[in-house]
Amino acid sequence: MTTPEPSAPTIAAIATPPGQGGIAIVRLSGADSLAILKKIFRPRRSDCPFQSHCLYYGWIVHPASGEAVDEVLAVLMRAPRTYTREDVVEIHCHGGPMVVREILALILTAGAVPAAAGEFTRRAFLGGRIDLTQAEAVVDMLTARTSAGLRLAAAQLGGDLHARLTTIREALLDIRALLEVAIDFPEEENDILDGPELRARLSRDAIAPLRALIAAADQGRIYQEGVAVVILGRPNVGKSSLLNALLREERAIVTATPGTTRDTIEEYIAIQGVPVRLVDTAGIRATSETVEELGIQRARGKAAEADLVLLLFDLSQPLAPEDQELYTAIAGQPVILVANKHDLGPDPSRLAELARAFPGETLVVLSAKTLAGLADLEAAIFAKVTGAAAELPGQAHWCAPNARHRAALVKALACVEQANQGLAVAVAPDLLAVDVQEGLDWLAEIVGQTTTEDVLDRIFSRFCIGK
Repeated sequence: MTTPEPSAPTIAAIATPPGQGGIAIVRLSGADSLAILKKIFRPRRSDCPFQSHCLYYGWIVHPASGEAVDEVLAVLMRAPRTYTREDVVEIHCHGGPMVVREILALILTAGAVPAAAGEFTRRAFLGGRIDLTQAEAVVDMLTARTSAGLRLAAAQLGGDLHARLTTIREALLDIRALLEVAIDFPEEENDILDGPELRARLSRDAIAPLRALIAAADQGRIYQEGVAVVILGRPNVGKSSLLNALLREERAIVTATPGTTRDTIEEYIAIQGVPVRLVDTAGIRATSETVEELGIQRARGKAAEADLVLLLFDLSQPLAPEDQELYTAIAGQPVILVANKHDLGPDPSRLAELARAFPGETLVVLSAKTLAGLADLEAAIFAKVTGAAAELPGQAHWCAPNARHRAALVKALACVEQANQGLAVAVAPDLLAVDVQEGLDWLAEIVGQTTTEDVLDRIFSRFCIGK
């Protein structure tokens, strides 16, 4: 890990979202923060002491004319007790877009430079205040779509993943030290290296925890990134009605005329903490109408990309050949069969017909009109996409490595497993040490101890400016 250079320029950016608001915040970080503030801030008291972490009332003024721009509160936070471990200044002003832009322009004229996306958090990482997993958790907190995703991000920001990785790294470092001793004293190698005992330690203290973290990454991705669920079926089976029912609002137009939906409609909902992107599609049928055919092609494309397909049937109608064709078209994808229009009092044989035609598939009976059975469908969706019972994950699961972490964890696990296999066949300790050290290097990359600049650039480019 590198640290910010003492000569690094003082950066500035608007830290609050664009648009009108009661309050906005303009943030500076760097050695010249106070000097820049003094050029444009006129405190109410002429003898303002600018003590650290104290709010001061005054006005932002044009340095040349002395003309007031806004009435503000300003705070100086001295390093290292700041977000970036540098001197930080925040100006709390009125939230009008013109006011905020004018203040930022004065700050830049006074000597600051515009902050790049994520540069404040990058400086916090480079200054050692947080590790790279915690820096990435900041983005996850800003982009969380559900309370479950927010809790995952908060756990990571609090250092949960860092702590687990530290425990694994310490175990591997102990084993690496033993291997080094065996390398230095080859005549005593058999006494130093107890193969079965070392294999047990590797399995218990490294392999099992790494596998658990990889499994948590697969589970956590669902809560952080969400899933795409496509509603598919023939025309007039109730796809748009089901979308409206799941949304609890009249989002899609519903009529008795088949083929009302000509294009896809996408909306987000949360099902037991999982962000779900619902996609209502055009009814699939043979047609010569150009617009409808385009909608059908788009529906097939969305279904092919979906994490889960809700294949809808009309319980008031017999099973049609087109239903079987649709099922065949999505073969191999996760699917829930949804028998709709139960409120019409269908023949019970219809359910038996569906069970015979599609054995082994999850079947949910509901009425999109009355909402009867809707809770069963939501529980089935949750269980299908998470592979778990319909409940929020327990506290033990609140550690969710992201895709970058997972890739490194998989490589670290492969190295450690190779070392474990080497111990079983008495491979030379210097070769075992190489495998263990490579595993340690992959874990170090996760927390940012050996991460390259291009990887850092890619990570922090995901941030908004001002964070």
